[in-house]
Amino acid sequence: QVQLVESGGGLVQPGGSLRLSCAASGFTLSSYTMSWYRQTPAKERELVATITSGGSTDYGFSVKGRFTISRDNAKNTVYLQMNSLKPEDTAVYYCTRRWGEYWGQGTQVTVSS
Repeated sequence: QVQLVESGGGLVQPGGSLRLSCAASGFTLSSYTMSWYRQTPAKERELVATITSGGSTDYGFSVKGRFTISRDNAKNTVYLQMNSLKPEDTAVYYCTRRWGEYWGQGTQVTVSS
């Protein structure tokens, strides 16, 4: 069955960086668009970044220029490189197939001094 397992979250200071990973199984990653979302209790779920099977990328306005989504089809893994992190980036980050077809369990990112 389809499984998505996120990792790489943690506590980081403002201005710092983190790289999230999403290990996919149960399907051929190279055939699908993959997305990262984030969620906080106070805000609606937000689409952070998307990468198509062809490698085209798109980003939410609030992260454009700071975050980079990439994929390694050989490892069946999708990444989210997050730089210049801000306190408002604090959220649970989720990896999804397409735009929410399947979800991982999420990984917490906290940006705080």
